[in-house]
Amino acid sequence: MKMEIVNPEELKKEVEIEVKPVDGKLLEIKQLAEANTSEIMSLDLDALEEKRAVLKSIDEFAMDTLQNSARKNTLLQTTVGKLSKGGEDGSVISNSLADLHREIKDLDPSYLDFAKEGVLGKLFNPIRRYFEKYNRADTVITDIITSLDKGKTMLKNDNTTLELEEDTLREVTKKLNMELSLGMAMDDEISRQIELARARGNDEDRISFVTEEILFPLRQRVMDMQQMLVINHQGIVAMEVVKRNNKELIRGVDRAKTVTVTALRTAVMVASALYNQKIVLRKIELLNETTSNLILSTGRMLKEQGAAIQKQATESTVDPEILKQSFQDALAALEDISTFKQQALPKMQQTVAAFKELAETGEKEISKLERSKN
Repeated sequence: MKMEIVNPEELKKEVEIEVKPVDGKLLEIKQLAEANTSEIMSLDLDALEEKRAVLKSIDEFAMDTLQNSARKNTLLQTTVGKLSKGGEDGSVISNSLADLHREIKDLDPSYLDFAKEGVLGKLFNPIRRYFEKYNRADTVITDIITSLDKGKTMLKNDNTTLELEEDTLREVTKKLNMELSLGMAMDDEISRQIELARARGNDEDRISFVTEEILFPLRQRVMDMQQMLVINHQGIVAMEVVKRNNKELIRGVDRAKTVTVTALRTAVMVASALYNQKIVLRKIELLNETTSNLILSTGRMLKEQGAAIQKQATESTVDPEILKQSFQDALAALEDISTFKQQALPKMQQTVAAFKELAETGEKEISKLERSKN
């Protein structure tokens, strides 16, 4: 998660400009410093009450603001110390974001193996196993989102508290800056008046009193105020940094809830669709492969049979040598039959003559028998 980088130095300059008195106020401060210095320089050293009043005003100068600033900074240390734990590694939000990152990284569909096929592909269907893992993780992610919502509410409450503390501290710092400007203006004016008094040879006791009893403690108070002003600036900057970081964390929670989780669910749906498309694509590839093989084998058969048909068309149906031999055998058979007939005719003639004799003899015998009966 990308966080906005806050430059403390730039932020500190913004705060210094914001709490610095405007020009109109600076003129009033300068006039007030001149009036106070004039009163101090014309002080009757013998009038004890007047001296006590001036010394008391110096002792009490800006004390309320300094003490108020000190209290606010003490509260600030407690508040910021407690609220800044939202950015530590052990915080609810940081742990939840880390858990969410781990769960989503574990569900990254780009690691899904779509190539599993065969028996193992059926037994260990990758998309089925992925969705089982996603369904298990979905409950965990829902719990994480609930935790992030609680953390977001906590951060908003923290920022509300910081806003109130920062506004109060800014007001205190503005007042402190005005009083510091008055103290520095009085320091400059008193120092200038002391130099003029020394140049004119005025009463040395008065110069010593103003230098030691008024200018010295005033300068100490100015130094204390300068230090407190820097502390206040740092406090405001610290609260502003925590507030801005909290806002970034709130945006991070919103992004985690919307963009990250939505992207995960979209990726899961797309992974499922792509896997189903891959299955259909594989079936189409197998069908095309089978069709191609059929066309290839049919073409091969056509080529082979076509050549055979062409060859058969250009050649005789029966081998000429066989026909020739058969024809010769038929002629030989006919010659044999002719020879047999020629040779058999005389024998047949003799047989016919013999049978004729036998017939004539038998006829004679039959005639005899018939006559005998009569």
